[in-house]
Amino acid sequence: MTFSGHARAITILGLPLVGGHVAQFAIGLTDTIMLGWYGAEALAAITLAGSYFFSLFLLGSGFAFAVMPLVAAAAGAGEDQQIRRTTRMGLWLSLIYSVLAMPLLWWSEPVLLALGQKEQTAVLAAQYLRIAGWGLFPALLVMALKSYLAALERTQIVLWITLLAAAVNAVVNYMLIFGNWGAPEMGLAGAAIASVVTQLVSLIAVLAYALWVLPEHELLKNFWRPDPEVFSRVLRLGLPIGLTNLSETSLFAASAMMMGWLGTAPLAAHGIAVSLAGLTFMVHLGLSNASTIRAGNALGRKDPEHLARGAKVATVMSLAMSLVAIAAFLLIPEQLMSLFLAEDDPQKPQILAIGVGLLVMAAMFQMVDGLQAIALGVLRGVQDTAAPMLIAALSYWGLGIPCSYVFGFVLGYGGVGVWVGLVTGLGCAAVLLMWRFWRGAVRRI
Repeated sequence: MTFSGHARAITILGLPLVGGHVAQFAIGLTDTIMLGWYGAEALAAITLAGSYFFSLFLLGSGFAFAVMPLVAAAAGAGEDQQIRRTTRMGLWLSLIYSVLAMPLLWWSEPVLLALGQKEQTAVLAAQYLRIAGWGLFPALLVMALKSYLAALERTQIVLWITLLAAAVNAVVNYMLIFGNWGAPEMGLAGAAIASVVTQLVSLIAVLAYALWVLPEHELLKNFWRPDPEVFSRVLRLGLPIGLTNLSETSLFAASAMMMGWLGTAPLAAHGIAVSLAGLTFMVHLGLSNASTIRAGNALGRKDPEHLARGAKVATVMSLAMSLVAIAAFLLIPEQLMSLFLAEDDPQKPQILAIGVGLLVMAAMFQMVDGLQAIALGVLRGVQDTAAPMLIAALSYWGLGIPCSYVFGFVLGYGGVGVWVGLVTGLGCAAVLLMWRFWRGAVRRI
């Protein structure tokens, strides 16, 4: 396939995935915007709670992400039975993980206080997590089923279901946070209920589609029956993916904790800046998922030239998106930040002043953030997950988090210094992961 052919194929496969990720991200973004309108304290609490929940979610999502390359490779080799076995064990592991993680969500307040958060913020965040935590069960099941459908290149339905979920979330949030349409005004608790309702609607929709359109896979037939061989395979592939995800998200979670030490306004500004940077990252993530699927198919067909050419095209597309995001963050930072704040919020000037500086730092890591996402995508496609896990741990825990603390507090640069650690960790990961793919995986295959 030519370079232009790869570009067309990645666009056709990737655009619905990008749209799906943007719609999924819009669910959290809606919470951030509406709670920002509700008040700075609520915004600070959702920033803290969101980082905490997302860290646990991403660790568990490794099993769902493992479904994608395994199903893609099985589809490329024409092994339908393997598709069913892999997806079911991905669902099993997602359920088991949710049960194990629930206590950390239920009793989050002492954890947040032990991490040095202000008592009022920690209390509000814990109240949110006690309700929103139940959404972890359907959220991880949805991830596994979406990975199954995406690996079979049924990405458009993934987009439509996620758009439905985003619409449901926005409506229920507006109703319960502010007490509209006769509903009680519930603030943070209303946002938490909306999150759970949204995940349940998503699960019903994606499961109904899978059973109706792909009955030949019989996903729920004898669902209770264990499959030790495939269970072990998904576990071995998914656990490193989950730990890699956790390494990256823990860098951002740690930065949120450190911003919390600086006060409510810095934490609120951090929440807005992370939301904006996360929105652009959804494009890179969609391209990464498309790269995983196409690399998995190339692996199933044993076609290294196809693999390498597709990876180059995905990388160029990611870099192009980075340039658009950099321009937006540098040219209109105040306008972007103001979307999240009420006009009469007394802390708005302080939050804007801090947030503009953070968006400059966000512009600095756009390219490396995209590059590490693409590298991870193609490495997962060829089922190389152990080495990327070690690279992520070194980059984010060994370098990024210490740099955030040193620049933010030892050298006294505050919030901008904390974000220097984000740039450093992501840059190191991008270089090492790209090296791993081009100098290791491609040559091996």
